[in-house]
Amino acid sequence: MQHASIDTQFGRLIVTERDGAIVRLTWGDPDEILEQPATTPVLAAALDQLEAYAAGDLAQFDLPLQVDGSDFQRAVCAEMAAIPLGDTLTYGDIARRVGRSAQAVGQACGANPIPVIIPCHRVMGAGGRLTGFSGAGGVETKVALLRHEGAAGLLI
Repeated sequence: MQHASIDTQFGRLIVTERDGAIVRLTWGDPDEILEQPATTPVLAAALDQLEAYAAGDLAQFDLPLQVDGSDFQRAVCAEMAAIPLGDTLTYGDIARRVGRSAQAVGQACGANPIPVIIPCHRVMGAGGRLTGFSGAGGVETKVALLRHEGAAGLLI
């Protein structure tokens, strides 16, 4: 596996590639010196797209992704990836689409290995209620991502 990082207003994002696909996005310590330049075309594309997203110039990521986990985990990630920028769905909306409970969908969202690129932050509780976020900064980062995408009106 190879890694590369980029500093954004949402924190330092570390992208991991395996066999030509992005498999993970995590938050890193901004004080840690990382010498992880993009060493593959996929990592270079991921950093370029994350930079464009952070600048407000990218609405949809177009990267090869590999979600490890069950068929259910992959189905939930596919539903999240299809949520357009500026929109949100509820856990119940996704549950109806994949034929499972909202609680199971919530657990799958929390286990999303590629947040931001697979936008689990666009998934809300019943009635559009703000819920947790597994990325660094928790709910505050979720709110920042939604505001960045123009979905902040949903939070009022």
